[in-house]
Amino acid sequence: MPRKSKEEISKIYQEIQDHICSELELGDGEGKFIEDKWQREGGGGGRTRIFKNGKIIEKGGVAFSAVHGPTPSKILQKLNLEKADFYATGVSIVLHPKSPMVPIIHMNIRYFEMDNGVHWFGGGIDLTPHYIDISDAKYFHSEVKKVCDDFEADAYEKFKKWADDYFFIKHRNETRGIGGIFYDHLKAKSDDHFDEILNFSLSIGRLFPKVYNYFMAKNSQVEFGTQEKAWQNLRRGRYVEFNLVWDAGTKFGLDTNGRTESILMSMPPEASWEYMYKPEIGGRESFTLDYLKKGIDWLNFTK
Repeated sequence: MPRKSKEEISKIYQEIQDHICSELELGDGEGKFIEDKWQREGGGGGRTRIFKNGKIIEKGGVAFSAVHGPTPSKILQKLNLEKADFYATGVSIVLHPKSPMVPIIHMNIRYFEMDNGVHWFGGGIDLTPHYIDISDAKYFHSEVKKVCDDFEADAYEKFKKWADDYFFIKHRNETRGIGGIFYDHLKAKSDDHFDEILNFSLSIGRLFPKVYNYFMAKNSQVEFGTQEKAWQNLRRGRYVEFNLVWDAGTKFGLDTNGRTESILMSMPPEASWEYMYKPEIGGRESFTLDYLKKGIDWLNFTK
């Protein structure tokens, strides 16, 4: 059977967006997504869904896009590509909870194709807790590993290292969170392999609401105070720094004349920066900073 066309992939990604949004509304219990459909002047468009009035989720976005047209010269030069038209489609998600005890989460699945035959898949899922909880980290990484194991035997180890390296705030010398998986430029060797990569990306999409609904149900009732809220805003500030300085998806969207509002939906509703902040030694904030590092084996972590 021939591999799926780019239009078929876009339709499947829209269905994944629908599934994720409905599951998150159930998990939150109060909030609803507001849809904003848009068209890209250069070709294509999308539907950005923003979460409003949530009980647990303070701000969230689940965005689908399918854009096409002449590949911008910046992209051609950066990726060393021959001149040709492109088609890019995918789903991108970031959720910022009200409670500092519930983690920030990000997911992205995407497909890129050029009319000269060049194509690849990219994506990933990663967790950014305001406070690192070892049991949560083990749960998250074990669930992600199950999805990876169904794809390739060494996928988890390979893509986890990629995430550790990618989600790294170089100017702070710390990781954005506890990682997850990240992959890019996965090119199919055959039609069967193409379907395997596509199904892997869809499995990540289906995993997303499962793990986040787990964290919402488990952590949203944990009490917190002004100290925890202040720390949350500092961690949100780090999130902003990564997305604006290092994130390749942000740069790709802006370089392809993407829709700025949708590209920057990942920004938190509030964030703060404090000059030369030092947490109390031995506190939960200090513990979290101690383990924002690459290469931690969260599946077998012992303190």
